[in-house]
Amino acid sequence: MGLPRRAGDPTELRKSLKPLLEKRRRARINASLRQLKGLILPLLGRESSHYSKLEKADILEMTVRFLQELPASSCAAAAPEPSDSYGEGYRACLARLARVLPACRVLEPAVSARLLEHLRRRAAGTTPDGGRDGDSCGPPAPSPSPPPAPAPPAPPRGTGLWRPW
Repeated sequence: MGLPRRAGDPTELRKSLKPLLEKRRRARINASLRQLKGLILPLLGRESSHYSKLEKADILEMTVRFLQELPASSCAAAAPEPSDSYGEGYRACLARLARVLPACRVLEPAVSARLLEHLRRRAAGTTPDGGRDGDSCGPPAPSPSPPPAPAPPAPPRGTGLWRPW
C-alpha cells in the first residue's frame, strides 16, 4: 500500500507531460515530412497537387530512392574543400559588411573605411606594411585538422524541454 501522492509529485507531473511531449514530437515529425515532400516532389519532376495524400513511408522511400540515384560525382562537387568554403565565406561576409556598414552609420565614415580596408587586406593575406600575415588578429588560417567539437550547452533550468538544435 503506497502513500498518497501530492499534487506536485514528479511522477504525476511526468505522467501528465508525457502525452503533451509526444504530441509535440509527432507534430515536429509531420512538419518535417511535409517539408521533405515539398522538396522532393519538384526534384522528381512531379506535381504536388497529384500527390497530396502521400503516406509518410512513401515520402521517405521517394527521398531515399532519389538520394541513391544521385551520381557520385555530384555529391563530391556539392561539398567544396574546407579551405575553399572558409575563404568564400569570409569574402561573402566582407562583401555584405561593405554594403551594410556605411548604410547603418554605426561608425564614423573614416573608421568604417579603415576597418573595411583592414579586412580586405586580411582576406588577401597581407598586412599594412606589405608583408605576409603573421599576427593573430583577423581570420585565422583554416587548420588541417578540425578542433574537437565543443560540449553542448547545459540545458536551461525550469524552461521545459531542451533541444540541442
